[in-house]
Amino acid sequence: MATARDIMTQDVLTVTRDMTIKDLSKMFIDNRVNGFPVVDEEGTVVGIVTEKNLIEQNKNLHMPTVIALFDAVFYLESTKNYQEEVKRFTGTTVEDIYHANVVTVSPDAEVNEVVSLMANKGLHSLPVVANKKLIGIIGKIDIIKALAQ
Repeated sequence: MATARDIMTQDVLTVTRDMTIKDLSKMFIDNRVNGFPVVDEEGTVVGIVTEKNLIEQNKNLHMPTVIALFDAVFYLESTKNYQEEVKRFTGTTVEDIYHANVVTVSPDAEVNEVVSLMANKGLHSLPVVANKKLIGIIGKIDIIKALAQ
């Protein structure tokens, strides 16, 4: 049975949390991929940033619904979600828009496990990690190539 190691792309382009949105946009244009793993100084995967994150940064800011009662204001929605939206909307670096809760797989994961994970979680790319270090990435095109063989 084929494994993640067999189908992954080994030359992985990565970004850091302090990269500017402008530089990230240029990387998307130049490389025509749907996402980049975000790594720290040691090369540990700390998140992923996708085209969707970049596009969502520019959608309209949703104002939370509030009720004024006497001299108090009550939010009917989570203020935490609103604060996260403001951070995303006004962000200037990858750190402001990326997903910190990244799903990864080991190089020994079977391809059918990888396919299920990507399908069930709606993932376009999946970092392959060994000993907390990024060693590859699997994109939808890698899955299609594997299934075609």
